[in-house]
Amino acid sequence: MIKRNAKDKILEMAGKFPVLAFLGPRQSGKTTLAKMLFPDYHYVSLENPAVKEFATIDPGGFFRQFSGNVILDEVQNLPQLFSYIQTIADESNRPGQFILSGSQNFLLLEKITQTLAGRIYLFDLLPLSYSELKVATKLTWNDVIFNGGYPRIYDKDIHPTDFYPSYIKTYVERDVRSIINVHDLRTFKKFLILCASLNGQIFNANSLSKDLGVSVKTVQSWMSILETSYIVFLLRPWHKNFTKRTVKSPKIYFYDTGLVCSLLGIESADELITSEFKGPLFENYAILEIIKNHKNTGVNRNYFYWRDSNGNEIDFIIEKGNQVQCVEMKASQTIKGEFIKRLHYLDVLEKKIKFSHYLFCTTEKTQQRSNETIISWKDGVKI
Repeated sequence: MIKRNAKDKILEMAGKFPVLAFLGPRQSGKTTLAKMLFPDYHYVSLENPAVKEFATIDPGGFFRQFSGNVILDEVQNLPQLFSYIQTIADESNRPGQFILSGSQNFLLLEKITQTLAGRIYLFDLLPLSYSELKVATKLTWNDVIFNGGYPRIYDKDIHPTDFYPSYIKTYVERDVRSIINVHDLRTFKKFLILCASLNGQIFNANSLSKDLGVSVKTVQSWMSILETSYIVFLLRPWHKNFTKRTVKSPKIYFYDTGLVCSLLGIESADELITSEFKGPLFENYAILEIIKNHKNTGVNRNYFYWRDSNGNEIDFIIEKGNQVQCVEMKASQTIKGEFIKRLHYLDVLEKKIKFSHYLFCTTEKTQQRSNETIISWKDGVKI
């Protein structure tokens, strides 16, 4: 079993909050990690018909059967239980009493915000980062991008071309249908594929609505579903009072690069190297590595990109207190002067901010220079 970097933060927060909830995409390892970190807890799956019936008919009796702490899996299936969890947690005031998990984040979050605010710590568990994988296997950067980070792929040695089509089918036919009434699943699947082709690009709802033959409102609704189910995230533009006009629309990225490869029809890690999508996929991978490592250690940051109307751009901007980290991503082992120059574009426009500069690329070793850090594809933990 692959050790998860989130372990220390989760155990720390379970000692401070009465309720802890795992959020994240389906199959990211939430249940497995909960069982591993809390082996002495009662584990209950509310997808078990008999258990679900008992909890539905007699919720009070259902909770009285547990003398200790409890892991409640797929708890969004019984929203009426949240008021009982609130009452029990308030009465006992015992840290770590309930660990909640569910695959339908939209429904789970809705109930959490209604009843458990102030009592619960929410933890986003994303697919595996490279720092978690490297101790278990030797992979190249294109292997990691093509395989993605879902634990089952590595635990059960499943080829990505076998894993992702079933994952996509299950997601579309089960999760999406549970959230909204999609009459034409083929159109939604086409929407998902179009989003994959726009990976790392500006999200334009008007353009997608024309391509799909649906309303802009529908596209926006579908995008919200992809976000709440941890399939995609939107990176917002960084706004400052610069003299040059800046782009105001968000860019679209996925929470797993293996999923993107599958949607784009990429069938091997070698094919990825010559694909037109190599650059955007590496950019997506690099951004994910940084975000995953921040989340796993409980670091909270604000993330953006920056682009002006003349095409000047910085791929990734991280606000760190009164400092700003500028990160460029290049699927290249050659460090070109133009890459470094782009990193410093904002230095001239905003002299009151303290900038630090990183170039994330496919080199094997991280290198510290006078004014920049060259980050190896293996070392996202260093940003």
